[in-house]
Amino acid sequence: MSIADPTLADLRRSYETEGLREEAVPAEPMALLRQWLDEAIAAGCVEPTGMALSTVTAAGRPRVRMVLCKGVAEEGIRFFTNYESAKAAELEASGFAAVAFWWDKLARQIRVEGRIERLPRAESEAYFAVRPRESQLGAWASPQSEVVASREALDALQAEVEERFAGVPVPCPPHWGGYLIRPERVEAWMGGLGRLHDRLVWEQDGAVWHRSRLAP
Repeated sequence: MSIADPTLADLRRSYETEGLREEAVPAEPMALLRQWLDEAIAAGCVEPTGMALSTVTAAGRPRVRMVLCKGVAEEGIRFFTNYESAKAAELEASGFAAVAFWWDKLARQIRVEGRIERLPRAESEAYFAVRPRESQLGAWASPQSEVVASREALDALQAEVEERFAGVPVPCPPHWGGYLIRPERVEAWMGGLGRLHDRLVWEQDGAVWHRSRLAP
């Protein structure tokens, strides 16, 4: 009985990196995330701010999709979305989220788990104001996560929105805004030879971060 697809089973990459050592990383994990994001941008990684956002449904089923990180600070990670989307409903119901960043060129990954909260309305409006106009219009046109009859139906919604806001600034929709993930657990991973990868994990205890090394 075949247990693996032969066209996939032999695909592997040998990771040759500088390794991840405790003395070489910041004591605070979000500082490391910011550093690695900057290095991923400098290295020309495709969508360096892309992160896989995981949620759980009311039935306990996990869901994951890619979103873009729009801010990293000591208090957490910022991203923006439609508050009427499926992901937003799941975030609001559970109060928690998990994200994973993966930078292929650098053989690095960071995972963050924590509580979720909406950003203040003023902050969402300020970010919306600097988005490209096409993205602003799309936020109004798309009934995110809802079934649409066809691509033509979606294009018609877009045309309607373009006509509505022709010649005037596009305001931030009331159903659109940002979230903040307040980190409680952060794991940094770096590829190693022979699959002996480096994994460092930070877990929060009040205002204090405790760091440990995990087996790969």
